[in-house]
Amino acid sequence: MTAIVSQPEPVRPSVVPSADLGQCLVLEDITWQQYVTISDALPERGGLRITFDRGRLEFMTTSTRHEKFNKWFARFLDILAEETGLPTVTAGHMTFRREDLDRGMEPDDCFWIAHEKPMRAVDQWLPERDPPPDLVLEIEISRKIIDRLPILAALRVPEVWCFDGIAIRVYIFGADGQYRIVERSPTFPKVNLNGLVPFFRRAETEDSLTVIRAVRAWVREQLNAA
Repeated sequence: MTAIVSQPEPVRPSVVPSADLGQCLVLEDITWQQYVTISDALPERGGLRITFDRGRLEFMTTSTRHEKFNKWFARFLDILAEETGLPTVTAGHMTFRREDLDRGMEPDDCFWIAHEKPMRAVDQWLPERDPPPDLVLEIEISRKIIDRLPILAALRVPEVWCFDGIAIRVYIFGADGQYRIVERSPTFPKVNLNGLVPFFRRAETEDSLTVIRAVRAWVREQLNAA
């Protein structure tokens, strides 16, 4: 890292270790170009997320539990989309960078729904050309130092779902440039998303196909009851 980052004053790191919650390393006083250089030098990151917020650069490794929840969250969304007839395209934790905002991040997962068609073949997001994701998923059990919601707000992501291992919170981007929590997703208004929480637990004791079938049956019940 030292070979990539060069600056007149020493970098001041903040480290947050945790046993099963991943680890964080934050570097202060990083320039935009240094962030881009570091980010581009690590193209295949797996369980590593890099977040940049106006001079603060965070490296976060995600735990196995984090990644399992993330995979299941995305599967649940896929089932919702299929059962409601909404085509989606996902780019996983694609990098989103805006030099004019001096911010960049990689969500746990992201989806285009309203803008699905023009984003089908896009491999690299360009802010001057591409819309932000219509919906972002965030797992909040790995410890973070930088708050990612303000970055998503700066990117003008319309909808964010957060799961902390206990409940799902739905954030909607408002005209005031801030997020507010709502009870129902405007993308899937007929479904109470917190009804999905027990399925995360079932996935720890039941096989994946049984869980998927159970989720699908539950979603259909929700849609038919609405």
